[in-house]
Amino acid sequence: MDSNRPGLIKMVRAPFLSSIISPLIAGTLLAVLITGSLELVNFIFVLIMGICLHIATNVYNDIYDTKQGTDKINVNRNEFSGGSGVLVNHPDLFPKMFSLARWGLIGALLATIVLFFMINDEFQIYLILLLLLSAFFSKYYTAAPVKLAYRGWGEFFVWLAFGPMAILVATVSQNVGFHNIICAAMPITGISTLSILLIGQMIDFDADKASGKWGVAVRLGNKTTTYIYVIVQILLCLNIIILSIIYLKNGWLVLISLVPYMILLPKILKILIPNYNQPEFLKSAAKLNVLLHLSFSLLFILTLIFTNIM
Repeated sequence: MDSNRPGLIKMVRAPFLSSIISPLIAGTLLAVLITGSLELVNFIFVLIMGICLHIATNVYNDIYDTKQGTDKINVNRNEFSGGSGVLVNHPDLFPKMFSLARWGLIGALLATIVLFFMINDEFQIYLILLLLLSAFFSKYYTAAPVKLAYRGWGEFFVWLAFGPMAILVATVSQNVGFHNIICAAMPITGISTLSILLIGQMIDFDADKASGKWGVAVRLGNKTTTYIYVIVQILLCLNIIILSIIYLKNGWLVLISLVPYMILLPKILKILIPNYNQPEFLKSAAKLNVLLHLSFSLLFILTLIFTNIM
């Protein structure tokens, strides 16, 4: 066996699955806060659905970024942003990657079918629509002829998929819809994931520009994207404060989830602001930003658990 061949974990970009796991858990906990009960089996199946869709998304993105040349010319690839690049060095894996993506969609469909018969009738239409939208985004985020990320829509749809859509599908699985607490929480996890995309675009600026991938960094420049990153992180903090103070009983606990921002965000900005055009420095910022995303996500979930208990 070739020890240099990528394993399944790298092929599906498993470490980044936290971006879907976090909103699914958070949405479920918010629904439990509203109803007072947990539908555990429903939660398990919505988690399967979300993970399978995210795997399909990651794999399809690698496939079509490679086919369209973005990954082939990217000399700044790193483990904290961008695709895995496995197909650049191992083009013989294309059939296996296509199979992984399709099985991801099949797994999501099967989990959705089970959930469909376990939730109240009024929420079934939401579940189906969310599955169809998610499956569409998973492939056509980078695939022709739609290529959302190449047409300047990538940032919006990353926020939408990992924020409002992920939170809503989790709450729907618990038979909760557009409650005011849910609506107030919908943007948070999407903003956190969007921050990873923004720094990744700054690192991949040259490759994205050469391949016609018109993300915000290519359209507006890395300096402006730095300011957008700062605004995005401020919006997340404000969203947490509003959710905690206005909408949640004992919500002060959720404010603890902002502690990583107090510690890590100044360090990130210290690197990002003066070095916005230097990929090696940006990679250090991306590493810290992923750490910020993970630590915030963990604390957000833990504080929601304790808010439910109190």
